[in-house]
Amino acid sequence: MFHMGWFLKQGFGVQGWGAPWSGVTHMEWMQPDPYIDMAKQLERASFDYMMIEDSLLVHDTYKGSAEFPLRRAYSVPKSDPMPLIPLIAHATQNIGIIGTIATPFIPPFSAARLGATLDHLTKGRVGLNLVTASSHRSAQNYGLEKHYEHDERYRMADEWMEVVEALWNSWEPDAIVADPETGVYADHTKVHTIDFVGKYYKCRGPLNTAPGPQRKPVICQAGGSPAGMAFATKYADTIVASKLGIEAMKGYRAEITERLVRNQRPADSAKVLFLIAPILAETDEEAFDRRDRQRKKEAEDWEARVERMSYMSGIDFGQFELDEPLPDDLLPKINGHQSGMKEILSKGATLRELTKFTPVESIELVGSPDTVAAKMGEAMEEIGGDGFLITNTITRRTVAEIAEGLAPALKQRGLTRKAYEPGTFRENLLAF
Repeated sequence: MFHMGWFLKQGFGVQGWGAPWSGVTHMEWMQPDPYIDMAKQLERASFDYMMIEDSLLVHDTYKGSAEFPLRRAYSVPKSDPMPLIPLIAHATQNIGIIGTIATPFIPPFSAARLGATLDHLTKGRVGLNLVTASSHRSAQNYGLEKHYEHDERYRMADEWMEVVEALWNSWEPDAIVADPETGVYADHTKVHTIDFVGKYYKCRGPLNTAPGPQRKPVICQAGGSPAGMAFATKYADTIVASKLGIEAMKGYRAEITERLVRNQRPADSAKVLFLIAPILAETDEEAFDRRDRQRKKEAEDWEARVERMSYMSGIDFGQFELDEPLPDDLLPKINGHQSGMKEILSKGATLRELTKFTPVESIELVGSPDTVAAKMGEAMEEIGGDGFLITNTITRRTVAEIAEGLAPALKQRGLTRKAYEPGTFRENLLAF
């Protein structure tokens, strides 16, 4: 069996703007109801989790203007996902809910306290997706002139996580006595300061919030670069991966396993989920027709790809001619998503060639639910990985197609769980 999750790539914001079947008005996406409905559907489908992306800026790298993202509701507006998590949890029973935190901009004490609080509110079903952010604009929103260098961000995140974990452990497992006869709630000898002094952070502790049911929320990380993989294999319980093709996916999973063992962790202690965007229809023929129409529409919307590359890299790709060779020194200048941009830049010499490339899908999955389920099973058997993370644009239709169409086909083949294990998010994630 393998695990399933859904990556909400637009975060807690407007979903599927301009797409058919979105089913709600633009302002309804700022309310919890559509996300609660989605979570209930995914829970019936026995998904492990839904992960809510986040960012902290209005994009303006492309052509030096925020016009395109604002006009197209392209990653903006976007609300803080953390208040949404307990609302989803209150309406569900089992599914894990992961929110995104940018480690450079939130103090470790605040993050540890927030994580512990949400763990209580969700009864042990919260996860934290740790990102180091990539844009200078995000850094400027927090008082910095520009963002830290890529690998430096990960060195900071490593120390940040040391502090956060120390705070979660500042209460010993049996610190809470809660004895009404003696009147003792907590044993003061089992709650400790951490007295952490590092290069980047300093914190006395202890945490003033008692540890939640998991003691430590599930940690999610997208480790693509060497620095990212080093961080992910040290701390993450689930890793988001985007590698193109079976061989690349297989190689990535092998490297993650090697790094986990090197960090003295069990080889299966971090579940690697590969990004996919299945295209489904009642028959294979109809699905391929739908794919061709979708590709044609995407090709006509090349500007969206250029804007996305500009955001990911921090370089304005709008300055280059579509059919002229790109400068060959772009990669060293990228301080953002290095692994993703390296993949993109390897796919062509001109900007027009690059706009035809979709870097998100690890493998193409097109067909009826049963056909796609079979392909997923074959791929995962060869890769030796842990599962898939859906990235489809969220509309009423796409959620129903996956949760009510693909998921039953996967269950029927014995590829995914048919029911949850009793216990916490982490216990379900590590059940197989």
